[in-house]
Order: sequence, then structure tokens, then C-alpha cells
Amino acid sequence: MTAVVETLTRTPHRTYSRWTALVVLCAGTLMTILDGNIVTVAMPAIQSDLGFSGPGLAWVVNAYLIPFGGLLLLVGRLGDLVGRKRMFTAGLAVFTAASVLCGVATSQGMLIAARALQGVGGAMTSAVVLGMLVALFPEPREQSRAIAVFSAVGAAGGALGTFLGGALTQALSWHWIFLINLPIGIVALLAAVRVLDAEDGEGLGRGADYPGAALVTGALMLTVYVIVGSGDRAVTTTLLPALLALALFTAFTVRQARAVRPLLRLRLFGSRLLSGANAVQILMIATMYGFQFLGALYVQRVLGFDALLTGTAFLPAPIVIGVLMLGLSARTIGRFGAYRVLLAGLVLIVAGMALLSRAPADGSYVVDVLPVLLLLATGFAAAMPALTGLAMSGAREEDAGLASGLFNTTQVVGGSLGLAVLSVLAAGRTEGLLEGGTEAVAATAEGYQLAFRVGTVVAVGALGLAAVVLRPRGKV
Repeated sequence: MTAVVETLTRTPHRTYSRWTALVVLCAGTLMTILDGNIVTVAMPAIQSDLGFSGPGLAWVVNAYLIPFGGLLLLVGRLGDLVGRKRMFTAGLAVFTAASVLCGVATSQGMLIAARALQGVGGAMTSAVVLGMLVALFPEPREQSRAIAVFSAVGAAGGALGTFLGGALTQALSWHWIFLINLPIGIVALLAAVRVLDAEDGEGLGRGADYPGAALVTGALMLTVYVIVGSGDRAVTTTLLPALLALALFTAFTVRQARAVRPLLRLRLFGSRLLSGANAVQILMIATMYGFQFLGALYVQRVLGFDALLTGTAFLPAPIVIGVLMLGLSARTIGRFGAYRVLLAGLVLIVAGMALLSRAPADGSYVVDVLPVLLLLATGFAAAMPALTGLAMSGAREEDAGLASGLFNTTQVVGGSLGLAVLSVLAAGRTEGLLEGGTEAVAATAEGYQLAFRVGTVVAVGALGLAAVVLRPRGKV
């Protein structure tokens, strides 16, 4: 498969609009983002069909997240070395093939193995996209527009995944949430081969620090493993992997400081904007991903919506995100600056989470969910493009692929962390109330309220960190 992609990427150059290239990049990214969310609503059907236990079912998600989060940094750097187009198209091919294997899976082991392969392909595709986007649009105003379009597709794709998962599972079967990627992947791959400009990269001899790669990949995989499984395992079970991950990170840092051709140039973290934006993103995405997962459960378990109706209930979010990001985001950032727009977006996210933290057991969608969706969607539509632009503006051209991989890595870590922590808090609170005799729906609602209150605090932390660390120089 790699040989086929290599041959295709050497197709004679054709001239295409940079915006056409952006559409191709967005299409490839959309497929991987959809897959990260589309499986959530289908989990009960998968469990029933393949006989998963409760803890075992979690690995349908974890098997994807661990290689995806663990490999992003490595393949981002490899994209700089071998050429980002090669990495992107190879990732599309791997992801599409793995999706077919998921769709035809007839056993637990086959599905989990195919999901892990999907994670590898998703990492290869996602890690280099921002670097390619920045290279396509070096002019600041056009770059802001391009980032707004890319962010809109990503954010809307995440929300649409919930809807499509419910619709496909209910209308056909859970197999189709994966098989739908086959036609999309083929079209995206053929378009990428023809539209994207080929580049040779720096060559594997420059920066291919394989021992360093092994250290950081192992550390990241262990980190994601600890985070995504923390809700299902005792502290003593996760302590050893956590300590091992810390040791690997330490060894990696020491090696990068001494290596002649390091995998990760530590000077990258000397950029206040890049480091600060990644830290803010961890907190912001932890809040948003926690809401997306627990909000869907609140609608199902407390308000009583079925899978399809739950997906439909969340449709206003991608609509608002798409309209605002495509129509206003770039112009707003151009007029007021990324810093101010980011802060305004984070304020709206804090307000939305605070409102959600009072969602009652006898709540209604129109009063208790829809206003929150609109606030969070508006806030995210403002904050994400501004944050992305600030992060990538802090990286040099030769580090664009690595910076892209790093930004995607913190996104996965933030989402996994938010999901794990908020889910554990909600479940613990609910179980405690049930043991005390509280009625099931009321106990469930109070569990979610606690999680949403903590999510509000995390969002406030993102706002405070952004206000201090990302403030433009010279501002008071």
C-alpha cells in the first residue's frame, strides 16, 4: 500500500487553487474526526452484537485513541522529513483500509485490532495537516481564513459524528459507521494525489532520531492509556504505567538536549505562543470533549432521548460553528486580533458550562440544553481558530509539521483527560447517591451536574491562562 501511495504522489504536477487543496485537506481530516465521535452512539449495538463486557467495550474507543495520541508527534516530524503529502496520503490509505476491517469485524479481537490500525492512519493524516495549511497560506489574512475553514470542518465534524452514528446505526447497522469511510476515503485519496503539491522533505537523515522516537511514542501511548483507562482501573493499576511514562518523557527530554539531530527541537517550547496555546488547548478541549460526551448521556439517560433523537438534538452546534467560523471568524480575528477573539470565546464557554451545571432531573431540551449548545458552539467557533493561529504563528516553517503534530497531540490528551476525569466524577457521584437511596434519574442528573461544575472550573482555568500567557507583547 505504501508503494502505491509513493507512486501516486509522483504524478506530474498540476496547478490547482490553494483553496481546492484546502478542501482536500479538510475532507481527509473530517473523516478521522467523524470516526472519533461516530462510534459513541453505536456502542450499545456493538456490545450486544459482539458480546463485549462493560470494561471491554471501552477498548473500542481506547484502541483508537492510544495509537492516535501516541504517534502524532512522531509522524508530524516524519512528515517534515519524508514530505507531508506522502504522510497525508499514506495515512488516508491506512485509515480507509482499517475502516473496512472495522466494518466487517465479526469478533471483539478483530474490531479492536482494526480500531488500533485506524488510530495509526488517523495520526498519519492529522499530524501534518496544519503544517501543510500554513505552507499553503503564508499571508496572515488568508491564513486566518483558511484556519477558520479548517477549524469549522473539524468542530462541525465532531458534532456531526454523534448524529451520523445514531442515524446509521438505527437505519442500517453499526457496521456502516465504519464502512461509510470507504467511498469518502477513496475520493479523498484520489483528490489528494492530484491536488496537493508534492514535496521531498528534508530527508530521513536529518532529524530521524529513532531512539528518541521510541521513547516519546512509548511515553505518549502510556499517557493516553493511563488517561483513557483511569475510570475502569484502580489507582494502583495505573500508577506503574504513569511512572513509566514519566520516566520515558524524562529520558526523551535528556536525549533531545544532547542529540545531534533531535526528533523534537526543544527550542520549540521556547515559543511563548506555541507553548501557551497548547496548554490552553488542553484545558479548553478537556471541557468541550467532556461536555460532548456527558451532554449526550444527559440527553439520553435523563431526558429520555433515543440515539437518533440525541444526534438530532446536537445538530444546532455544527450549524452555528460552521456559519460563524466560515462567515465571521477570519474577519473578526482580522479586526480585533486573535487574542481578544480567543478571550471572548472562552468567556462564552465558561458561561455555557456554568449554565449547564444546573441541568436538573426534570429538565427540558429547549430550556436546559439548547441555550448551552448555542453558547458553547459560539464560544468554540471564536476560540478555536484564534488559538490555532496563535499556536502556529509561534513555529518556524521548518518546524511546521512538528508543531502541527504537537497541537493535535495536546488536543487528544486534553480530550482524553476531560472525558476520563469528568466521567469518573459523574459516575462516583451517581453511585454514592444511589447507595443513599436517591432515585436513579435524579442521582444521574446530580452526577452530571458535578462533572459540569468541574468542567466550568477547568474552562475558567483556560481563560485565565490565555489572558496571562498569550497577551500580546506591549499590552498592559
